[in-house]
Amino acid sequence: MVAAGSRDAEGVGEVAAQLLPLAEYERFRTHEIDEACAKVGSVFSPHRLRLVEHGARLDAYMNAVTFDRIGLYCIGYGAEVLITSDTSDSCFFVEIPLVGIAEVSRDREHIVATPQRASVLSPEVGKYMRWAAGTCQLVTTLDRSELEAHLGRMLGRQVHRPLVFSLGMDLLRPSVRSWLSIVDLLRGEAERGGGLLAQPLAFKQLEELLMTQLLLAQPSNYTPALLGEQLRVAPPTVKRALDLIEAHAAEPLTTADIAEAVGVGARALQEGFRRHLSATPMTYLRDVRLDRVRAELTVGAPRTSTVTDIAFHWGFVHLGRFSLAYRQRFGETPSETLYR
Repeated sequence: MVAAGSRDAEGVGEVAAQLLPLAEYERFRTHEIDEACAKVGSVFSPHRLRLVEHGARLDAYMNAVTFDRIGLYCIGYGAEVLITSDTSDSCFFVEIPLVGIAEVSRDREHIVATPQRASVLSPEVGKYMRWAAGTCQLVTTLDRSELEAHLGRMLGRQVHRPLVFSLGMDLLRPSVRSWLSIVDLLRGEAERGGGLLAQPLAFKQLEELLMTQLLLAQPSNYTPALLGEQLRVAPPTVKRALDLIEAHAAEPLTTADIAEAVGVGARALQEGFRRHLSATPMTYLRDVRLDRVRAELTVGAPRTSTVTDIAFHWGFVHLGRFSLAYRQRFGETPSETLYR
């Protein structure tokens, strides 16, 4: 269940290796910026890494232990660095500075992460981070598809909009401290070789508890629904529209077509979807189609199935837009799903 990293690092560097979290699971240690960027990128997602101060000495390291649906990482660069990424991730990241600070920006949000304030990065395009010299962060990753599926089980319905957390996490809030205690338990079990890791059923429940507590503790676009603020019964017209979309997702449909079929005006239908699903009829239809495409790609064989044919079958005629929407929703390209 635990995948330990290799021990190909050389030298101790400026930070005593034995004092770092997860020291028994060292993945790498290097003074080469290209090597650091490549090795971190191979675990997370491709990004750009550069030193802020010309001539500064990089001392990059990463310790890591990974489980079925989550991972724990200890990462630092020694010097002050800039990290930028414009690609979508397949995981959510909670980054907690153990030492130092980090400026983090995403879209219009900007925070300064400290040992009292973590950053929560959702799998979206466009991230900017500036780590101060000497910063060491404990990073918890949660698989995107697993977390969104868990969210759906908590809500009792399928999730059709990507989950997006608020960027800043107040580590002093009681609910967040409860989440941190689960992270600390996992970290302790890994560092001590605890018996919990050898009990798959118990560990699965612990992973689910970690996901549940994060969804309840950290504000997101689904927080109102999770807290019961939007648990209203959808009117019959919206339910009929949902059934229609599910049954005829592969056919050409417009909002006007759906509204006429269920006996309401297009504007009234859009308002019903906005109020009860926080989406438009066409957004819901697109997400249903993306789910159907993914289901076919997952069971398809590359020799007999093609992304183009499956996408066309489910109503996607603009392959560029389809690929972008697919990657934003699932954190990988359609071809990656098919060939995996």
